[in-house]
Amino acid sequence: MEVDDRRDARRVLSIVSSEAARVERKLSRYRTDNIVHAINHAAGRRVAVDEETARLLEFADRLHRLSDGAFDVTSGVLRRVWTFDGSDRVPGRDAVEAARRLVGWSRVERDGDGIRLDAGMEIDLGGIGKEYAVDRCAQLVASELPASCLINFGGDLTVTRPRRSAEPWRVGIEDPHASAPVAKRTILLAAGGLATSGDSRRFVLRDGVRYGHILDPRTGWPVERAPRSVTVAAGSCTQAGMLATFAMLQGANAESFLGDQGVKFWIFR
Repeated sequence: MEVDDRRDARRVLSIVSSEAARVERKLSRYRTDNIVHAINHAAGRRVAVDEETARLLEFADRLHRLSDGAFDVTSGVLRRVWTFDGSDRVPGRDAVEAARRLVGWSRVERDGDGIRLDAGMEIDLGGIGKEYAVDRCAQLVASELPASCLINFGGDLTVTRPRRSAEPWRVGIEDPHASAPVAKRTILLAAGGLATSGDSRRFVLRDGVRYGHILDPRTGWPVERAPRSVTVAAGSCTQAGMLATFAMLQGANAESFLGDQGVKFWIFR
């Protein structure tokens, strides 16, 4: 962050940590005390949602339509059969198909302030939650302090405003082929967001075939010929994350897809 006063620095850290914790408490699928858990364990009953959750569900709906069904927040149930831990454990086709039958955003019923899933279905907002948290933190910091801050949550990041010196922030893109974290490319970022999607840490390797963690909800299987890493720069972290994920879902066509979007991007295969 670009501040001159320790109190301002502590203020920024407090804003970011508090908002990040709030979003995590609300959206994490691992908790048992939030709206996501209530929706996933309603056993077919309608669940009323607050305005913020309703907006996120509407965003998920838009992403589903824009991706022709390739982005689907009900696809988290596939993790019951897929564990991307670097092992050689590939699930059987029957198990994958059984889990896939519980996937289908088009089957979800929404009525503005409520949602209903068929029993056994789940939503998982992890595909948009981290980028949303980054942008929320950036908005809160920008409204409180006239300082340039780079907010980075594990490689998904945004810059609140240009620096006083007009110098850009330097951001490294990790080499997906390296055994230890090392920058493959350095990007100069003056404003906007940056997001990366890839399989350098989450994959299964069986008989020389690498299965990345980006799953196609329409098949239940990893996207074929997907890049090892996709990084996108856009106006916000949420937009960059959406495009990076969409590109991964395009598999072999990732480059042409992003080329049509008019954004800067970096792909490693």
